[in-house]
Amino acid sequence: MSQERQEATPGQEATRAELMSRPTPLEPAPRLARAIGLEPGDLWVKRDDLIGLGGGGNKVRKLEWTAGAARAEGATTLVTSGAAQSNHARLTAAAGARLGMDVVLVLAGAPSEEMTGNIVLDGLFGARVVWAGEVSEAELAAAMEDVAGELREQGARPAVIPFGGSSVLGARGYAEAGTELLEQAPDLATAVVAVGSGGTMAGLVHALGAERVLGVHCGAIADPGHTVGHLVEGLAGRPADTSLRLRLDQVGPGYSALTEPVMDAITTAARTEGIVLDPVYTGRALAGLIAAVHDGQVRPGERTVFLHTGGLPGLFGHAEALRRARSAVADTAVRWPHG
Repeated sequence: MSQERQEATPGQEATRAELMSRPTPLEPAPRLARAIGLEPGDLWVKRDDLIGLGGGGNKVRKLEWTAGAARAEGATTLVTSGAAQSNHARLTAAAGARLGMDVVLVLAGAPSEEMTGNIVLDGLFGARVVWAGEVSEAELAAAMEDVAGELREQGARPAVIPFGGSSVLGARGYAEAGTELLEQAPDLATAVVAVGSGGTMAGLVHALGAERVLGVHCGAIADPGHTVGHLVEGLAGRPADTSLRLRLDQVGPGYSALTEPVMDAITTAARTEGIVLDPVYTGRALAGLIAAVHDGQVRPGERTVFLHTGGLPGLFGHAEALRRARSAVADTAVRWPHG
């Protein structure tokens, strides 16, 4: 059963829904460390992909706050938006199922005959999907508000969860995660994290300090530095003089494009540690870490933590990544018996 807990913060009281067990594991990755140019004891993986709800992932920590607050305020329906293969949308659907709330997902794009990856799970968790077409970030947000308005007219009590769950409230989940990580690795030098909608990095920066967080931009938003900085200031409750460590070099042609460095990172993680990354977020984050090692931004001999934010279902919804994975199987296949 889900529980709720009241936690006082400066000037505000919020309700958190308990949607996960904590802490998530922190595991050594010596073979991956050696493969990317670090010493075997340098690299550890924070396994937020092992959060149990809905297939796991970082969005659950945000949803504890955002969905918890919505439920406490009497909402009956959660409404959120995202890309077609949105991990946040999938986990909002799962959180709604756990909390006994309806969920409506406003997704960019259009339905296809072959529903794959996160979209399959959206339906399995009972969410209703509204397709917004090929729209800009602002147009998608407007479509979400329009859907919430229609639901109100129909007598529902909707609560709008922002894109990626990234609000000041949602970012509290990763402020907590940063504190959790410091208890596990007090000698932490760098935590490496994918930057989608910005809330995960912002929470970590609030807890760990900007100098210990390396964010890798994934192309989900237009101005990640501004977005993360704004959320950090919101968490602090005051203007913040924050110089962010933010890599912008792994986006490639665009958000959904699979680049060679990202595919190489996915393959390396799989073949050294048996860890599966996705082509949009965690694959880019590891590619960013590899680049940071090569250019000296992350150095051997220091404790580095790679934050695995989940996203496995998205791998099965990415046609190019699947094609490349199938090709790798064909390249290594051996017929038996020989001859």
